Amino acid sequence: MYAKTFFEQYNVDALTVAPYMGEDSVTPFLGYDGKWVVLLALTSNKGSHDFQLMKDENGERLFEKVLKKSQEWGNDENMMYVVGATQGQMFEDIRKLAPNHFLLVPGVGAQGGSLEEVCKYGMTKDCGLLVNSSRGIIYASNEKNFDEVAGQKAQELQQQMKQILTEAGIC
Repeated sequence: MYAKTFFEQYNVDALTVAPYMGEDSVTPFLGYDGKWVVLLALTSNKGSHDFQLMKDENGERLFEKVLKKSQEWGNDENMMYVVGATQGQMFEDIRKLAPNHFLLVPGVGAQGGSLEEVCKYGMTKDCGLLVNSSRGIIYASNEKNFDEVAGQKAQELQQQMKQILTEAGIC
């Protein structure tokens, strides 16, 4: 019913879903053509270390299990993953398990994530990244000129992204 409500009644294009209740809580969202499930994999928040980086007896981290198992449910045409920008070089590990999936990448800017590092380790030949920097833009100023400062910060990030994509031959 959640999937039906969001994808049919509200007509959203994508929805973030937590994978921890398993296949039967994720697959209903995957049954809609042209819609995306954005599955939490490895987030930017400090608390991500509480569970997502836990290792089993074989040294496999929980986020790696999520990436592997979830690909039995969906594919790179209906499912992408949330991977926080603060995770840096771990994007390399993620790309080994999900080489073609889009990654929604929050945490650039105020949370301390580096756009350069995200791109270095996470970008595919087609880019494969949807980078978000909400706090770095919406909290850029508390002054009356908030709109100008926010616009400037957004433009700076856009220019930085364009330069990286140009250097990579994507744009």
